[in-house]
Amino acid sequence: MKLDLNNFHRYEKQIILKKVGISGQKKIIKSKVLIIGIGGLGCPLLTYLAAAGVGTIGIVDYDKVELSNLNRQTLFDSRDVGKYKVNVAKNKINKINKKIKIKTYNKKISSKNIQSILKIFDIICDGTDNYKTRYLINDHCKKNKKILISAAISKFDGHLYKFNFKKKGSCYRCFMPEIPTNENNCEVEGIFSPVGGVLGSLQANEVLKTILNFKNSLSDQMIIFDSIKTNFRKIKLTSNSNCQNQCSR
Repeated sequence: MKLDLNNFHRYEKQIILKKVGISGQKKIIKSKVLIIGIGGLGCPLLTYLAAAGVGTIGIVDYDKVELSNLNRQTLFDSRDVGKYKVNVAKNKINKINKKIKIKTYNKKISSKNIQSILKIFDIICDGTDNYKTRYLINDHCKKNKKILISAAISKFDGHLYKFNFKKKGSCYRCFMPEIPTNENNCEVEGIFSPVGGVLGSLQANEVLKTILNFKNSLSDQMIIFDSIKTNFRKIKLTSNSNCQNQCSR
């Protein structure tokens, strides 16, 4: 995709921003972002990245649309129930911006396929709902020096963090060294639907900031959102000397 006259008009409200401009929009168009999980987080994240003009977006999910998804997964409607999420999401995004290249992976991320899926992408967005997959994504991104932007939601709360593994710093295992015995996700604990929209939008915001190399980065920090109090907290994530990824060395 090129920044021709038609695309200039599409993105002009971004381009007139001094911190973006034509050069910034070209960076957005050339970027490659992978979204793992097209659920309550992945739907708004994908929508905003495509609308902003991210040139290549990969989407990974092996689930089919269920009726219970529709309260928060905004790319789907009742006609999509029973269809694979990645196929529906690609078709919906093509209607928003047909020039975006969408690569679909209708499979579950595993140790056997993660290398082949993640290798062409610059930024990895984790929107999965289980700890085992989160650790797998974290470890692979750490090993291969990828940028990882992750979010999670449950009940009335959500959190967002970013690890730039191109630089020395902490990882997800520094924050949570061992896999918890209980899963904290929408399936088990329920979810207040706007929380997905807020956190997915914040993920998109952080992806675009990263592409544009803004100085005010979220690297090695976590944002915690409480939707009942409408409160945001930011905490620092530090390297753990006992981390198996040797983040403190």
